[in-house]
Amino acid sequence: MAVMKKQKALILLQIIAFIGIFLLLFVAVSYMVRTNGDVKDRFSGFYAERDDTLDIVMIGSSPVPSYYAAPKLWGDMGVAMYPLSSNVQRPAAMKYLVQEAEKSQSPALYVFEMRMFTMEDEGLRDNMAYTRGVTDNMRYSLLRGETIRALVPEEDAEGRLSFYLDIMKYHTNWKMLFLPSEWANIAYHKKNPLKGFEFKDEVGPQPMPDCGGADGVTPIPAEQEACLRDLLAYLREEDKQALFIVSPYGESLEEQRMYNYMEEMISDAGYSFLNLNNCYEELDIVFEEDFADYGSHTNAVGAEKCTDYLENYLREHYEFEDKRGQAAYASWDESCRLWQKEMEKARETICRRIADGDYAVIEEE
Repeated sequence: MAVMKKQKALILLQIIAFIGIFLLLFVAVSYMVRTNGDVKDRFSGFYAERDDTLDIVMIGSSPVPSYYAAPKLWGDMGVAMYPLSSNVQRPAAMKYLVQEAEKSQSPALYVFEMRMFTMEDEGLRDNMAYTRGVTDNMRYSLLRGETIRALVPEEDAEGRLSFYLDIMKYHTNWKMLFLPSEWANIAYHKKNPLKGFEFKDEVGPQPMPDCGGADGVTPIPAEQEACLRDLLAYLREEDKQALFIVSPYGESLEEQRMYNYMEEMISDAGYSFLNLNNCYEELDIVFEEDFADYGSHTNAVGAEKCTDYLENYLREHYEFEDKRGQAAYASWDESCRLWQKEMEKARETICRRIADGDYAVIEEE
């Protein structure tokens, strides 16, 4: 009888071990076959940061990694900021990304880029790539499942399966398993040399908008207002410091008035709102030279100016410890040196393109 019990126990242990090994391999392969690119590198880079070392986490859409150079901020202030962003990021994802960040970090400040709050969520839901930019770049967890349920409509419950098990979408990317760069993603934990910053050295000029600083308010889409109120309530409940920011771009008068509407809501909730479209002169932004794609995103020179402005704002309104020289932040020193080197190249390229009239070509979808 004792022998039979030992045999059963051994079989049970073997089954448990098999299931455990299978799940580990399944998760690792899932991470590796996710389509590679800037967003994947940015998220896996976030997970690679040492616990409780980030001072600021910036959340939002594509302006976040291209307007604000975290390595420069570190070099100038000794403040560690990381962009947890994805392209055309839906505002409904922001609260969940804060919760994801809190698993490993305790930043003193969250910064939210607000451009996407002017857009109807229905149009964003129609292209689920905007949802996958978040969910397919989160590590597997219960929170990831909660995020999927919040972003994928309930009536599309069947379609949710490919979000929960994203390997169903990416299984044809088996060639990724042979890329050395993707083996570093076996645990979705790969250091990002530039701390998530995205260099752009193209030039796409447009006239400076004449609606920056305009008065009047226009309500934002109802579903985005609900998301914003929910986010504000969550931040207050969790006692989190937050700054809401709008990056400069070729905005319309209607969008400017939407930002005025957001500012009233956010100020009433006790948080700061910074619309850089009201600060063109202070920024010294030159729309004909400092943008990579005709007013939508800055190039590296424009990013340098935006980062300078953000640094001055942070110095004036917040207190951060200067952590330069601390051993735990050696990778940030390396990142700053790399940024300086790449910035010189980008500045030369941008100057040459302006002189030659070599402007960006935007591919039509």
